[in-house]
Amino acid sequence: MANVILKPEWQIPENKITPVNDYFSRREFVKTMGLGMGLAGVGSIEAAAQAKLFPAKRNPKYNPKIALTNKQWATGYNNFYEFTTSKEYVRFLVGKFKINPWQVEISGLCNKPFKFDAREIMQKIGLEERVYRFRCVEAWSMIVPWTGYQLSKLLKMADPKNDAKFVKFYTAMKPKEMPGLARLPSYPWPYTEGLRIDEAMHELAFMATGVYGEPMPKQNGAPLRLVVPWKYGFKSIKSIVKIEFTNKQPKTLWNSLAPKEYPFESNVNPSVPHPRWSQASERMIGPNPIRVKTVKYNGYSQVASLYK
Repeated sequence: MANVILKPEWQIPENKITPVNDYFSRREFVKTMGLGMGLAGVGSIEAAAQAKLFPAKRNPKYNPKIALTNKQWATGYNNFYEFTTSKEYVRFLVGKFKINPWQVEISGLCNKPFKFDAREIMQKIGLEERVYRFRCVEAWSMIVPWTGYQLSKLLKMADPKNDAKFVKFYTAMKPKEMPGLARLPSYPWPYTEGLRIDEAMHELAFMATGVYGEPMPKQNGAPLRLVVPWKYGFKSIKSIVKIEFTNKQPKTLWNSLAPKEYPFESNVNPSVPHPRWSQASERMIGPNPIRVKTVKYNGYSQVASLYK
């Protein structure tokens, strides 16, 4: 019997993927992004140390072998309300945002709470590259090569207690460096998000420190962000400063503001429309955007067992 190769649900035909031929050269990209790059303000010694970590080796298990979203778009079209509600303008407002040094606290219901430097932990755990689909709740999507490490590796270092049922994440809150905070005073800052602990421990949950083989640009959530590929993008919280184990479902920013529009679980599901638009299809961003059908769990059906 001949071997039959079944393509994963998330492997979109290459003729439907955003073209890659419009990539910026590294020099042109840095010039355009200015201080928005994650390396801005980093000393030469530390920059050299980071250079040894990037690019990380791509993990073939998480490589759909399809064309990536144009780098210019993936790093220039970002939701980051702490700076501005304009996706295209975020990168121009992150220059004053200081990401070095960057300390993260892990606390709550765990036996070994600790604090760590975002860059030092990269060397301790090690980095890999994973290509994931990213689906925004606003019905646009992209294919991104993230560099980082599996979230569970970090969480296990804290030895969560048996009664820890959820994990809450906090974004930095720096009013002098994040002009968008003052423009939205009614929002329950800081930005927060959460996962059930079984979701957080799933192998797909990822802590990203870079994209496209380079350290994470500030506008993408430098120096440390979450990537949960089977959930809508607002769950993938940026610029994390605190992680907390809890025994109750945590309050999160978007769910507090509009629970019907941003439910806590928020798994990608084409059959469940947003109150204001359909989720049956998505626009793949790029210079030649196309619309494709959305797949349940964003194509990552291996998480389905978590929701039975």
